[in-house]
Amino acid sequence: MVEPVATTVFLASRNAKKLAEMERILREHAPEVEVVGLDDVPAYDEPVEDQPTFEGNALLKARAGAAATGLPSLADDSGLCVDALNGMPGVLSARWSGKPKDDARNNRLLLEQLEDVPDERRAAHFACAVAFVHPDGTELVVHGRMDGRVIREVRGSGGFGYDVLFVADEHAAEGLTSAELDPAAKDAISHRGRALREIAPLVARALA
Repeated sequence: MVEPVATTVFLASRNAKKLAEMERILREHAPEVEVVGLDDVPAYDEPVEDQPTFEGNALLKARAGAAATGLPSLADDSGLCVDALNGMPGVLSARWSGKPKDDARNNRLLLEQLEDVPDERRAAHFACAVAFVHPDGTELVVHGRMDGRVIREVRGSGGFGYDVLFVADEHAAEGLTSAELDPAAKDAISHRGRALREIAPLVARALA
């Protein structure tokens, strides 16, 4: 019997937690898959994320990754959309407080901006677009969303970005932030988890 061949997929990211999350979910559909990131491939000119939508930025990064590495490439763009801030920070989430990107500084700024907003008006959602580009020209994009609210203090040590400030609707009763959930519990409800579960079988099919 022929053993399945490990398939390498490139994810346009240096975020170790994001790489692990991507590989964890993809392996449910393609057990032999290996996900490599930007630090695992020769350096190339990464595109400026200047698109006005999550989908546009995700496609921009996935196309650049496929062209530079020759590998089937995934990229995501995601962010926190706060009702009281008219949907911002949105696509600017990672650089909300300016360059260089700094999660702690972004979180401090968001808390300052929402300081006078009452609890009942702190609704928000995480949005995500995941793009897959295969060197053969195949392109796929899926979307995910997680609704919840922004709390008033940083809590938890897991996750990344605004996870320490966000309580999803599914965990409103116990008040756990996304950063306080174990990886499996977060994957089950997160915007990225939902998008990845939708795209994973499509990627597995494209790899086959």
